[in-house]
Amino acid sequence: MKVVLSIYCSFFLCLAAYAIDYDVRDHGAIGDGKQLDTESVQAAIDSCHKNGGGKVIIPSGYTVLVGTIFLKSHVTLYIERGAVLLGSPDIADYSEDTHKNMYKNEPHMDRCLIFAKDAEDFGIEGNGTIDGNGHPRYFNRKTGRPMLIRFLSCKDITMRAVTLQHPAAWTSAWLYCKNIVVEGITITSRVNHNGDGLDFDGCQNVRVSNSSFDTSDDSICLQASRPDVPCRDITVTNCVFTSKWAGMRIGLLSRGDFESVTVSNCTFRNIQDAGLKIQMNEGGAMKNMVFNNLVMKNVPRPVFMTFAQQKAYVDAPEEMYPMEAMKGFSFDHLTIDNAEMDKNSCFFITGMPGHPIEDVSFSNIHFVHPGGGNEEDANRVDLPEYTLEVLDGWWPEFHLVGTLPASAFYLRHVSGVRLEGVNLQVKSPEQRPAVVLEDVRHYHIDSVYQNYDLVTNEKGVEIR
Repeated sequence: MKVVLSIYCSFFLCLAAYAIDYDVRDHGAIGDGKQLDTESVQAAIDSCHKNGGGKVIIPSGYTVLVGTIFLKSHVTLYIERGAVLLGSPDIADYSEDTHKNMYKNEPHMDRCLIFAKDAEDFGIEGNGTIDGNGHPRYFNRKTGRPMLIRFLSCKDITMRAVTLQHPAAWTSAWLYCKNIVVEGITITSRVNHNGDGLDFDGCQNVRVSNSSFDTSDDSICLQASRPDVPCRDITVTNCVFTSKWAGMRIGLLSRGDFESVTVSNCTFRNIQDAGLKIQMNEGGAMKNMVFNNLVMKNVPRPVFMTFAQQKAYVDAPEEMYPMEAMKGFSFDHLTIDNAEMDKNSCFFITGMPGHPIEDVSFSNIHFVHPGGGNEEDANRVDLPEYTLEVLDGWWPEFHLVGTLPASAFYLRHVSGVRLEGVNLQVKSPEQRPAVVLEDVRHYHIDSVYQNYDLVTNEKGVEIR
């Protein structure tokens, strides 16, 4: 009986320990937004972790100023409604022991405000705010631009309800993590140049839902910087995107494989580059992705896909990466209103000669297009390829190609295309064909209409 009671007592003591809240004020935090409280917040995290886990509370009504803090297993950083965790404006308050940015030519983004390594069962929750305080008057390429959050080789992570704002660089980098739930968050990242939202690098089993993004760079990125760690089993649903660059970018940093991605029930508004930007160029393979029930307004390239060769990785080898595969993409039920955009409003899909993108399906597309293409645009041939000479060390961006000879769909170096159920409404005179297929094999086009007239090979479709 004594043994049984001892076991029960131990069990309930463990539960009680886990349920304890660790208020940062009890560890010395002032919370006036002026005094640096890094040591107090870290002491609360360390105590919570040591005693089995629980919540570290940033209390309502307080602004807690910190440099780098290190999250640990079984700890939830809980930011109450009306509370602010504020990043220090002094780069000296940010640790250099927070791994690094995985992109080349960007070591100024190596530091971060919140870091975790090899942690499990932890998270960031609450209805409060994490503010990176990342204004250019404090941080630039010369001084350093700390990211807001970086998690390395962690698992079982939750992020719920918080507002993440004003990072000096990216909002978050999740490196080689598993089992991630991001739900109901708001990201505003506009104060300092390329402020990505959520960057998942070599992550698996990721679920992002019910969240809002307003970013100065890609809102969500899927990446694979290590050849041995794929990025796979990703779902994004019920999200709202506004961005100075892309709503979602998949690839670019692409040494590893990408597989099994679904994006559904999202809206994209006032995106300056592309809604879905999908780019494979560092030797991995990409396949099996579904995008459906998406609404876009003022998004110049609803879908922009490139298969090329380029080095994005920070420690890239001297030899160029091979080209593996990019195949199996389905885009269904997309509604795009670009009536207010210029004529460079188009689905743009391009592989390389001898290296096609394979098996791409577009169905049930409603596309309002501004028109405006002239005869010179329609007659453009020999458009630049994304070769090493054209890229000249940088990314395969749209401006390197220029105005396309198609108004709605330009596909080049693709094998296996289905284009079915497209309603294209053109608002002003347009002399370009709706669809141009260049070096495209095994295609099927059915029920494509422009201003309610059926588009056929004799009218509106050009095969090159």
